[in-house]
Amino acid sequence: MIHRPGDALRAALAGLAVVAALVLVGCSSDAPGSAAPGTTTAPTADSTTSPRGFGSVTLVVTLPDGSVREYCVWLAETAEQRQQGLMGVTDADLGGRSAMLFRFPGDTTSSFWMKDTVLPLSIAWYAVDGTLVSMADMDPCPAGTADCPVFDPGGRYRYAIEVAQGGLDRLGLVEGSTISLGAGCEGSAQAA
Repeated sequence: MIHRPGDALRAALAGLAVVAALVLVGCSSDAPGSAAPGTTTAPTADSTTSPRGFGSVTLVVTLPDGSVREYCVWLAETAEQRQQGLMGVTDADLGGRSAMLFRFPGDTTSSFWMKDTVLPLSIAWYAVDGTLVSMADMDPCPAGTADCPVFDPGGRYRYAIEVAQGGLDRLGLVEGSTISLGAGCEGSAQAA
């Protein structure tokens, strides 16, 4: 879920809107990334919950040495999808995608938080030109927690990429890397 630091009223109103939306859709226990709005899929001890209700796009990563990697990632591009993100997701393999990419319609400095997020995540923020802004590791903030930590990008960005914690290096999302987006895709197979 996105939180704008320094604007407590906006954050409180957004929080109320999210709570109201959850009540209207049946109090789904799923949150960022796990279900399309209006659906419910509670994880059980014998199952994992993967992101649902998102499209996919090819993430093209150019490493500092000039080599290129391509990954199929979930795409959160609507306000509702960006709020949902990977909340409630218990599948560290993200349902066969390499990451979740949050695409914003314009540059932003919005922070992220881990409200109702089960998996520890790492995040990388990238500018509109594809250059790395910053990275962070984020620990879960369980349901019922009153004050979840906020993770600040430290600058303007257009894209945010979340992976299971510690997975940024595996994708080449490191200092000096750049990203671009390709066409839609299916599955997480890497094409070098």
